[in-house]
Amino acid sequence: MFQDDGQGSFNPSPDIQRYEEYLDLPLVVKEYQWQRFAEQDSSGLVRIKKHGDMHVDAMMVADLDDVLHKGEPRSVQQLVNTASLPGIVGEAWAMADWHHGYGFPIGGVVATKVEWGDLGGSISPGGVGFDINCGVRALALDITKDDINDLARLSRRLKGRIPAGASGKGGVDIGEQDLDQLVSEGAKAASELGYGLAEDLAHLESKGQLETDGTLSTRAKQRGLRSLGTLGSGNHFLELQIVENATDEAKELDLFEGQVVAMIHSGSRGLGHQVCTDHVRSLERTYKQRNNRFHNEEWDFTIADRQLAAAPVHSPEGEAYLDAMNAAANFAFANRSALTQRLRDGLKAELGKDGEARVLYDIGHNLAKKETHVVHGESCQCWVHRKGATKAEPGQIVLVPGDMGTASYIMKGLTGNRAFQSSCHGAGRVLSRTKAKRSIDGKALAAELAQKGVHVQANSIETLAEEAPDAYKNVDEVIAKTQAAGLAKPIARVKPMIVVKG
Repeated sequence: MFQDDGQGSFNPSPDIQRYEEYLDLPLVVKEYQWQRFAEQDSSGLVRIKKHGDMHVDAMMVADLDDVLHKGEPRSVQQLVNTASLPGIVGEAWAMADWHHGYGFPIGGVVATKVEWGDLGGSISPGGVGFDINCGVRALALDITKDDINDLARLSRRLKGRIPAGASGKGGVDIGEQDLDQLVSEGAKAASELGYGLAEDLAHLESKGQLETDGTLSTRAKQRGLRSLGTLGSGNHFLELQIVENATDEAKELDLFEGQVVAMIHSGSRGLGHQVCTDHVRSLERTYKQRNNRFHNEEWDFTIADRQLAAAPVHSPEGEAYLDAMNAAANFAFANRSALTQRLRDGLKAELGKDGEARVLYDIGHNLAKKETHVVHGESCQCWVHRKGATKAEPGQIVLVPGDMGTASYIMKGLTGNRAFQSSCHGAGRVLSRTKAKRSIDGKALAAELAQKGVHVQANSIETLAEEAPDAYKNVDEVIAKTQAAGLAKPIARVKPMIVVKG
């Protein structure tokens, strides 16, 4: 099932579709070539020096011992593979929550030069992922825990109003004309349709709208018609949280200790998944195996793994993907707006008021965006792929959900961020969902969370096991590493009180 290049790296064959199964397969080689090129760059940063097909070095927000002995070596190999992308600049980065993904590691950040080559640098759908513009929205409520008389009842009411699960069941009833407006105008269109408020837009990344012609496949549109206002499954959630610690910078945002806040983690649902599927399939077909690598003759692109399939940004294929990606991103912004409205309605029905829920910020963590950065002392316009990583401009709010039994964080980006102004997007998995279900007792976990005062509403015990705190890295350690690397700093720690999951 694997193609071994004889140098300690390998690629999954293209017929593998279930990556949970891929993660559980035994290693087929004992040593990876990259291990001989890994070194501690500075405190909390590991550098893997350029070797083999790499065009640039790779950087990891980690300690060398973590990378060599505690992490998943296949995930590091994925990062090394991304450094072979045509037109890549700077370094290939992995955030502190790095783990295995499709082609790119989750937590990966890679930038390609816009005007590299005859048709521009490469754009890779695998560098964005299947849940395009999966992201987090945080809202501050003007209430404390004491203002909620019955947490259990409120949790049940929110579960009833916030559809969760793999299907689009319970989605907002919209027509094709509405969908066209949503994929073209994002959160703005959602507010005009009554899902969200116009004043929310100023607090959304890119004001909740990316430029697009809105061209999507029929199948993508069909999936979008059913899923607006739904959370989805897996690690997607809606939480009510309590502000546990707040710095002076948090207080400047009118956050205070003991305050109730909300986080919504969801993305573009089936519509975005279909967009990625459509373009990954068509691009991967254009790459043929050559000497344990994959080559596209038309563009003379060679990549280390077929899952990194990329097109030049100015090619018809590249432009078509970017347009569809932006359309899916707009749908994700609209989806979080609809979920916000459903949250406000649920709070009002239970409490008699919506807590004056105001949006703190909304930011995606599965996107490619055209940005200008200084690379090796020179200004460079590039396409920054962030897959499971969030933009972190100096002073910008960064939202990092942890796990349902520990805490999440509100952070701010730091000046001097070397990782194309990027940060981690969560705690990062240490167990695949399959392994978590095998090793964690969902019923026991539910009882443990209840004892901690966390009211969890999930579709199944299996979901709880998959998303158990033990399936994730320690979020406090991830945050500490992110700050030590100079990427972002915490301004508030929030702990879960009500959790709604698929």
